[in-house]
Amino acid sequence: MGFGGLVIASTALIDMYCCCGMWSVGREVFDRVCDRDVICWNTMVAGYVKNGNFFSAKELFDEMPERNVSSWNTVVDMYGKCGEVGLARSLFDEMPARDVISWNAMVSGYVKDGECDAARGLFDEMPKRNVVSWNGSDVKPNEVTVVAVLPACGHLGALDLGQWIHSYIRRNRVKMDVYVNTALIDMYGKCGSVEDARRVFDNAEMKDTFLCSTMIEVLAMHGKADEAFGVFDYMRRAGIKPSDITFVGLLKACSHVGLVEIGVEYFEMMSKDFELVPKVEHYGCLVDLLGRAGHLEKAYETIKSMPMEPHPIVWGTLLSACRIHCNVKLAEEVALHLIELEPQNCGHYVLLSNIYSKAGRWNEAAKLRKIMKEKGVMKKPGCSSIEVDNSVYEFFAGDCVHPRRKEIYETLDKIITRLKAEGYSPKTSSALHDVDIDEKEQTLLYHSEKLAAAFGLLNTNHKAPIRIVKNLRICDDCHVFMKMVSKYFGRSLIIRDCNRFHHFSDGSCSCCDYW
Repeated sequence: MGFGGLVIASTALIDMYCCCGMWSVGREVFDRVCDRDVICWNTMVAGYVKNGNFFSAKELFDEMPERNVSSWNTVVDMYGKCGEVGLARSLFDEMPARDVISWNAMVSGYVKDGECDAARGLFDEMPKRNVVSWNGSDVKPNEVTVVAVLPACGHLGALDLGQWIHSYIRRNRVKMDVYVNTALIDMYGKCGSVEDARRVFDNAEMKDTFLCSTMIEVLAMHGKADEAFGVFDYMRRAGIKPSDITFVGLLKACSHVGLVEIGVEYFEMMSKDFELVPKVEHYGCLVDLLGRAGHLEKAYETIKSMPMEPHPIVWGTLLSACRIHCNVKLAEEVALHLIELEPQNCGHYVLLSNIYSKAGRWNEAAKLRKIMKEKGVMKKPGCSSIEVDNSVYEFFAGDCVHPRRKEIYETLDKIITRLKAEGYSPKTSSALHDVDIDEKEQTLLYHSEKLAAAFGLLNTNHKAPIRIVKNLRICDDCHVFMKMVSKYFGRSLIIRDCNRFHHFSDGSCSCCDYW
């Protein structure tokens, strides 16, 4: 029909082929276009990115005779999505001009790569640097930016920054759509402020499946099962259809408080009432529910009856339950299977070693640690972080490098002395090495969450709760320690470990010692 010579028609054709996965045919069309403009070049680069051909995308980008901000954005976003965040940042810094999409792509890249501090810092620069875009307008964070950066706040437990972003949203009238509200609920939940999460949920004008499911997940990790069930009841009344994610949250809520029968009912309800086929995540939650409650054989049978291949995480869940209930025989069987599946995963070795140690079988524990050393498997160190005055501070077990180490250790020694006077006796069963009692107590004393708590007592207002994020499960001794600190120092502590939240207040914990 004579349109083949028109660059706009050829560009649309390139886009069509690339969207259909036929990037090589798209490239043939591109090569035939004589008077390519920057949009045509951008379309071909973006087409390569869509199809995962990142090398060709960067090669073509380097050949471009002319680039606009969209050209740069495409490649920055590409590097962010494929985990090359360093290359993304290099290109971002080279850009002659940026728009809000450039900043959003870079922030998203950092979050996806787990570099939450960098994401937070970049967001913080946007309104401060008076940044001007390629067309001369101010670059300000929009709803896409806040949805990208809020997960970083949640990951770090950076509540102060999350609250600042929330107030920024209000002040600048950023559109409070369902995505922004969901991101806020998730952030507040992961930062330990379930009340703020609930407030955002209640005030949201539009509620969909994803927003309600996020609220259920938040309530579950804080051990508020009844409230999670209430949100599910609201969904049913409002005609909001639950998804498989909804039931993951409900099953977790049951697991954290030991509601086995109700959890099984929810599991069966998925297929019976909503025609949802349980996935591996749901079976994992069911195994966790049964295992925590001590029904280890039922949990084992559940794994063996799964209609799909059990994921190592599901087996790991059963191994954790074996540790809680000191079932060494089953633990050995499960751990050996896991080590066969994932020989370089330190968690499997450590869990079995801890189970041996707890049972007083020191020789087996030592042999396992020797095998780890021979295989080059490194144990993941305990790490706790705390936010003070908009900065996040990290502590490792036995930390010797913190600039205020002396002050922190002196404070911790005073806390221990006071607590011992009130009856605190270190739970040396949590020190899983065959050493004398004094050495065990010394090891327990400098766990990362204790150091973070001492730092919090030193540097926060006496009325403010101390919020700590820990990468591993809190040990029995630290759990007792935090309960006593909350009682005898009059401070509430909120600790997020790898499983759930613990709210310590006046000598008790929200988990009711079931975790």
